[in-house]
Amino acid sequence: MTTDIPAELRHDYAADADLRAALLALNNSHAVELSLADEARMDMLVERAFVAARIGRLDAALIAFDQDADYDSANFQWFRAKYPRFVYIDRVVTAPQARGRGLARKLYAHLFDEARAAGHDRAVCEVNSDPPNPASEAFHRALGFEPVGEALLENGKTVTYLMRPL
Repeated sequence: MTTDIPAELRHDYAADADLRAALLALNNSHAVELSLADEARMDMLVERAFVAARIGRLDAALIAFDQDADYDSANFQWFRAKYPRFVYIDRVVTAPQARGRGLARKLYAHLFDEARAAGHDRAVCEVNSDPPNPASEAFHRALGFEPVGEALLENGKTVTYLMRPL
């Protein structure tokens, strides 16, 4: 596998303890942006995902759910109440040493292709507005995401909900 082509994370995840540990560590090193996870939570996210993809060993990763997922996230539930059909990007992360190579864009392009093939017409996500995440805001704006709502979460974060037609 080349480092620039998204691969399904699920295929190797269950059998590869090092990959599971690396994904958990990468996620938790970005907990402010992504939310802290323990092993059981990360296992559930990967298992229930519509798309769980990675580039390279773990240069970048993306986990997304469709509207039918059994997922308790308040952000996901906000979109479920608003739209009958969607793909929700729960988390996307690029390892520090792999940044600047367009890997997150490649993961999104892969997700958009998978979502369209499954009949979805929109992708949704949220971005922290407090604490601010200007890099994520700019990234999503450049991909055509538009604000569709805002919420103050129980953990004290304020998020902006975004949507992009597919």
